[in-house]
Amino acid sequence: MELPLLVGVDGSGPSLLAVDWAADEAVRHSVPLCLVHGVEDRGEDDPEPEELMSAAAERVRLRAPGVRVTTVVLDEEPGTALVHAGRNAFALVVGSRGRGGIAGLLLGSVGLEAAGRADCPVVVVRGGETARTGGHDRIVLGVGDRVDGSPAAHFAFREAAARHCRLHAVRTWRRPAHTAENHLLVQGSPAGARRREAMDHLDGALRAAAREYSGIDLHLHAVEGSTRAVLLEESRRADLLVIGAHRRQGRLGLQLGVVDHTVIHHADCPVALVPEHI
Repeated sequence: MELPLLVGVDGSGPSLLAVDWAADEAVRHSVPLCLVHGVEDRGEDDPEPEELMSAAAERVRLRAPGVRVTTVVLDEEPGTALVHAGRNAFALVVGSRGRGGIAGLLLGSVGLEAAGRADCPVVVVRGGETARTGGHDRIVLGVGDRVDGSPAAHFAFREAAARHCRLHAVRTWRRPAHTAENHLLVQGSPAGARRREAMDHLDGALRAAAREYSGIDLHLHAVEGSTRAVLLEESRRADLLVIGAHRRQGRLGLQLGVVDHTVIHHADCPVALVPEHI
């Protein structure tokens, strides 16, 4: 059975940008698109769900006429509705903000819940038009500690193959503590060793995915610095930033690390969080 690509719809501007991004993604991967709207307590100023979904579906048909599109309205709180729908999905796409967003909250509560709880990859559509429409011709994969068989790596390679673009895999490292940056011994030994370890890790972590997608234009980068700062800088020149999101079996509540939180709130391009169970 072909898994659909899901996108959360609430009628807000960021939600409509997510619909556009999802329509393009459905074309790239030749998968059906399902528009999902959750409504538990509808307010007087909220749009009629049927009208909202009809307009969103028409938007998809105009942008991507060949995509099979369906709509689903669930009688649940929006975040819960998306998490439940995402149990059998190719991926789940959400906007960077939603209707009724709290002032100063960079990612809406619905998107945050989806990113922290969904079982499928979640894409938070962020950034300017160049990034959203693939103008950089470049995907960035943040490589974590997993040695091999990373779902995030597989997702990034699959995206690069579908887009026919470059894939830049990034692993950060830090020089040993209590050492001067320009000290000759540091430059010649400990710092160099840390960088070599990072490059070796990249080789191992990507080996399986690289074999499966042998034609990808792959670039490996071992970069000194904070993972959060490095990935945010990389996002300025990317069409998509992909990272793994650790999920612990049986644990309730949001499961987002510090790096996850940072990039979904501040990255300059769409961000894909790919669950990796530990």
